[in-house]
Amino acid sequence: MSPSPAVLPPAPARRAAVWPRLLPWLVTAGCFAYLYVRLEGAAAAAGRRLLPYLAAVFGGVSWLRWLALMLPYCLLFLLVDSLVVWRVICWFNARLRYRDVLPIRASAYILSIVNEQVSKGAIAVYLSRREGIPAWEVGSSMLFIMFCEYYYLLGWATLGVLLQWERFPPVFHAIPWIAAASAAFFVLFHLFFTGRLAVGRGLRERPLFRSFRRATVWHYAAVLALRSPVMVAAAVAYTLALGLFGVRASVLQMLGYLPVIFFGAATPGPMHSVAIVLWVLLFPDRPGEMTAFGFVQHNFFVLFNAAVGLVFLRKATRALFAGAR
Repeated sequence: MSPSPAVLPPAPARRAAVWPRLLPWLVTAGCFAYLYVRLEGAAAAAGRRLLPYLAAVFGGVSWLRWLALMLPYCLLFLLVDSLVVWRVICWFNARLRYRDVLPIRASAYILSIVNEQVSKGAIAVYLSRREGIPAWEVGSSMLFIMFCEYYYLLGWATLGVLLQWERFPPVFHAIPWIAAASAAFFVLFHLFFTGRLAVGRGLRERPLFRSFRRATVWHYAAVLALRSPVMVAAAVAYTLALGLFGVRASVLQMLGYLPVIFFGAATPGPMHSVAIVLWVLLFPDRPGEMTAFGFVQHNFFVLFNAAVGLVFLRKATRALFAGAR
């Protein structure tokens, strides 16, 4: 009788790496620690404690004039952002009315507080249920919009750096090289999805990439052109708003700074806090004013858009269930 085989003990379950979950928190903590050190030093130099120093910064701003700048800009952003979503959906998915897209684009800003990519996913689910469009195909259009947003921000950042090369910190001088590499990638990317590169057909034919298969160079350029007035308006609004905090900057200078900061703020993870720190790095002699400016500008924009989304939420929900029926 042969001996029974030895029974091996069960392999221990692998634990998921902890550092990917801790890294965003560590980056955020590092950003706030840096801000605290800079603000504490500035307050000490002014002969004040930290909280009275920050209170003086906030108290010196004309908030009514600030609102008069930011409210029109935020509304313009909503209208243009909805316009881009509407045009892309009409190009690649179905003919819709602009007024049918505006409520869901506005309502999705509520989810943007958590993650902008999640909000675009919600738009895809909404339009799929309401219009009967396959969810993957609508998701492809949302992915196309996000792809264009990267080139839109990078293009404006490159222009700003080239126009104000000497006034930018050396780290910004890498942006044109990133733009050149991204342009080369776009050529290969477009050739691949239009079938001119005879490789990866299975990947290219997936429903998630339907919009990229149908897109021409004109479609990419049109999205960038539709969004560009918002960037010009942001540069003007932010330059004037910065003046209310007692800091001077030119519109051209702001055209270089804003795309980089906007790109960082739109990135998932701890980049919101990094974007606020970046204002202090760009204007190192005014840490109190720039901390207040970065914090207020970013949070007002996000929360105001979410508030507008709440106004449209009922209409979007009613349209969703009406379409589903």
